[in-house]
Amino acid sequence: MVALAAAGGAFVALLLALTAHVRVGRLRRGFAVLDSGDGPHSVLDALGAQQRETAALRSEVAAARNDVAATRAELADALRHVSVVRYDAFGEMGGRLSFTAALLDDAGDGLVITSIHGRSEARTYAKGVKAGRSEQSLSPEEEQSIELAMRGPSPRR
Repeated sequence: MVALAAAGGAFVALLLALTAHVRVGRLRRGFAVLDSGDGPHSVLDALGAQQRETAALRSEVAAARNDVAATRAELADALRHVSVVRYDAFGEMGGRLSFTAALLDDAGDGLVITSIHGRSEARTYAKGVKAGRSEQSLSPEEEQSIELAMRGPSPRR
């Protein structure tokens, strides 16, 4: 009787083991459906590859952010703010041949170049600018040019 009960218990255990084996086989087939150029991969392999790819992309983004920050720092010293004011310096000449050009960086440092054209000669002057001001006296056209350069371009329509 004990042997018969043990045989029955073993048979039930065998059926449970076969059922579990079939279910595990179905799960494995379900997870091994990802095919790539290298052949089929499991979901775990695919997730591992995605994690590695994500980590590589994160490091590339961090490097790109560092490059952008360095480029912004370098551009702050570039003479990016430019304006030109043209005028007729002497009144008797037409055509507004005289001009003043302001070339400034983001801090308002740079220079102002003025070229005054007369009937028989032209003179050119350069004055240094620090924080939007100059140690030399500035003409109204030079002050206007600095103001326009620091303000930036007007919106286009």
